Amino acid sequence: MSSSPDVVIIGAGAAGLMCALTAGYAGKRVLVLDHANKAGKKILMSGGGRCNFTNLASSSTNFFSANPHFCISALKRYRPEHFVELVERHGLEYVEKAPGQLFCAHSAKELLAILLTECDWAGVEIRLKTAIERVERHGEGMRLHTSAGRIDTGALVVATGGLSIPTLGASGFGFDLARQFGLAVTATRPALVPFTLTSQWKARAEALAGVACEVAVRCRDGHYREPMLFTHRGLSGPAMLQISSYWEAGDELAIALLPGVDAFEALVAARRETPRRQLSTWLAERLPKRLAQALIDWYGGDGILAERSNADLEAWARRLDEWRLKPAGTEGWRTAEVTLGGVDTRAISSKTFAVAGLPQLRFIGEVLDVTGELGGHNFQWAWASGVACGQAM
Repeated sequence: MSSSPDVVIIGAGAAGLMCALTAGYAGKRVLVLDHANKAGKKILMSGGGRCNFTNLASSSTNFFSANPHFCISALKRYRPEHFVELVERHGLEYVEKAPGQLFCAHSAKELLAILLTECDWAGVEIRLKTAIERVERHGEGMRLHTSAGRIDTGALVVATGGLSIPTLGASGFGFDLARQFGLAVTATRPALVPFTLTSQWKARAEALAGVACEVAVRCRDGHYREPMLFTHRGLSGPAMLQISSYWEAGDELAIALLPGVDAFEALVAARRETPRRQLSTWLAERLPKRLAQALIDWYGGDGILAERSNADLEAWARRLDEWRLKPAGTEGWRTAEVTLGGVDTRAISSKTFAVAGLPQLRFIGEVLDVTGELGGHNFQWAWASGVACGQAM
């Protein structure tokens, strides 16, 4: 096979498909290549199969990057309401599960079908099960050597994603390609990922597996108030996934089990008003019963509030206001939703996503050093970067 499309996009994920349909509608001959046997695998599995496809409040403040201003332009040009308008034209039913967080009402398959339909209407060709063996500059264009033959193209867009969830085919291909052409890649690590705990705390978490409660968690400059979930391996839930983007090995987490409550004042008031109440009863009224009982077991037994000294109540208040844990690590790439770090954006145009000095090569989506918080921001970045790149072809 030998062909010469105007644009070749490596990666049939969210960013790649969005770029493809945008460039296709602009009159470009677009070919999308992917080594997987199915397009949009990460779309299909995200959000428990219902895909949190955008966040209505998404802005540059919801992203991590060594070059934080880079994402502003694309996010301003293609906003969440633009993507909502697209899916509404196709009749997609969606729900707002948390403020601003939009999910497919039924299945992410419907969202993927919209993207593939738009690609079809735009004249985009998608070839799956095609491995990229070598990429090289070819005059004013690019040349790809693939498992299906040689392809020459005017522009190459790398939309290969990051390292998260290798079972879906994730790899470091995009990073290797960037390095091949002289681009720096910032340090990468798993983000939006559950924590694992050391032996004693792992056993305690395992005994509480399935218990969830709202917490406020702090680490470094990060602070979130979201639900936390105990698992067989450690801690998960939105609060832990969010704070994992700030956490580094050796850091402690400070967890408020009663967010928004001054635990010492509440305990003193309870001792005064209901002195015969058991501490375990007071805790169980505010926390899941299994967690309340576990705290009693861990920290010294039950008893009536009247028998508790101020010093004792202060000690309990510290545990409730700032329960400190040092995770052993995270679950890693296996379950991480995204990759923190990536292709250094200082050599990339924030308008066209082209490489400085090599405009026929472009990078979009998660492969770049732009990582969103939990809640639909990473998909919004995929749509925005894909559209910006596609429009600039």
